Amino acid sequence: MARADDARAAAEDSLEDYAFRYVPRSFRRWSALSIGGTALGSIAFLADFSIGASVGLDHGAANAMLGILLASVIIFAVGLPVAFYAARYNLDLDLVARGSGFGYYGSMITTVIYAGFTCIFFALEGAIMAQGLQAAIGLPLPAGYLLSTVVVIPIVVFGMRALERLQFWTTPLWLALALLPLIWIVFTQPDAVSDFLGFPGGSGGKVSFSAIVSSAAVCFALAPQLAEQIDFIRVKQHRTGTNRKSWWAALLFSGPGWVLFSGTKQVIGAFLAVYLVMKVDPTIGDSAVEPVKQFLGMYRSLLPDWIAVALALILIVIAQVKINVTNAYSGSLAWSNVYTRVRKRYPGRAVFVAFNLAIALALMLMDVFSLISFVLSLYANVVMAWLVTISADIVINKYLLKLSPRFPEFRRGMLHNWNPVGLTSVGLASLLSLASFAGLFGPAMQPFSVLIAIGVALVVTPLMAVLTRGRYYLRRRSDGIPTPILDEDGNPSGERLRCHVTGYMFERPDMLVSAERGPNGEIQYVSSLALTLDKTGRYLLPPEPYETPGSRRKKES
Repeated sequence: MARADDARAAAEDSLEDYAFRYVPRSFRRWSALSIGGTALGSIAFLADFSIGASVGLDHGAANAMLGILLASVIIFAVGLPVAFYAARYNLDLDLVARGSGFGYYGSMITTVIYAGFTCIFFALEGAIMAQGLQAAIGLPLPAGYLLSTVVVIPIVVFGMRALERLQFWTTPLWLALALLPLIWIVFTQPDAVSDFLGFPGGSGGKVSFSAIVSSAAVCFALAPQLAEQIDFIRVKQHRTGTNRKSWWAALLFSGPGWVLFSGTKQVIGAFLAVYLVMKVDPTIGDSAVEPVKQFLGMYRSLLPDWIAVALALILIVIAQVKINVTNAYSGSLAWSNVYTRVRKRYPGRAVFVAFNLAIALALMLMDVFSLISFVLSLYANVVMAWLVTISADIVINKYLLKLSPRFPEFRRGMLHNWNPVGLTSVGLASLLSLASFAGLFGPAMQPFSVLIAIGVALVVTPLMAVLTRGRYYLRRRSDGIPTPILDEDGNPSGERLRCHVTGYMFERPDMLVSAERGPNGEIQYVSSLALTLDKTGRYLLPPEPYETPGSRRKKES
């Protein structure tokens, strides 16, 4: 029997923010401008500066900038179809993945990959804040780790509403603190720019494709930030004839467009590291990759020491809180999603906030920041295998081959539990790219491991769809409800139906006809939420016979 109490608890959106289901129109009250500002506010993370500094010092300014550009272009191209589907159909990335090659349970693999990203980047940002507190007030690093972890809890537990307010009010201050001193240096010290552009780095200054790709490999690990952006843009108001331009602008800039801002910050990080080495402290060494040292050095070159320390601390604390409330929020959604499907229980999202933060704190105590380049380069292989697979399924399998259903189905009972298309693609792309990363294909191939992940996923995803003839996408083609799931504008329908398990009203895209008839034999409806928490499967309609795409098109014509 479905656990109605758990389903009712999960249906309360005041704290839960639709952790594992479609976002209804009744919740999507934010304008495109508001959502865009909130989503872009979440990319205030300082790890960008550290990543840019790391690749700049290792490979030189020219290779680093070309690598950052390469990664940014690819991430944007991969992210655009995924972000469009999330915004158009109001789904998070897990729900998009279910109907884009992975199946109802198969998408849990991709969600765990994403949840790991939120933990790793929470740890990196928390470590940066702890470094700032140590530099400013002498607070020991372990205490700083703990403080940077617990400070986000009061905001995170209140979900999207609290995040929207936080990002809106803090973004202007963050931009002013980060950019104004930098602009002053660029205009008053033009030789600092020429020093940066000519900086040779560890590669000796020679531009090479392997150095460019090695620089890009670290940047690719940031690609799952797209999933955090999606957690915001999925609550956008639906697209209409009157808001089409603002809808697309908000999608482009706050969806895949986040990488434009991220790439700019990486270049700034490389510039600041070179500025420290060349102008401020030639003995600084590897510490130049720490954002705390970067901003402290920049401020100290312009202002008295006490003001420099205060401003650097304010900037670091604001940036850490802005991004880590997003990391904790999105991570809690991901862990909640996986646990609920596996255990058929819903203990509440606050439990997974604590779980996510505990993992992040453990990573901080293990000093993950000191291994930032290695950890991110390793992680990037799996990340790009995952995202390219989803993007390729949307573009190639849905629109070109028409083997994947155009509507991103996410409801239990409509999908097969496992789909070999996405699982094979991610598994093979990850395996081959990690083997290359480990040097099994020779040292010459090591820098290209992420490109191997991208290429394999791009080829295997449509190949598997062709080999399986798309038979593992849908368990059923009809949910039994006579009214259309999309309105005349192609947006998810706002029609409301009552779930006979929970007693709550849900919008049409969240509903299916229940296999259990009413007391008088009447049709009853069941929500995807109730199905998620049902252990027995008693409400699931039977599977429909598989039809080949050719026979289906012939029947429709």
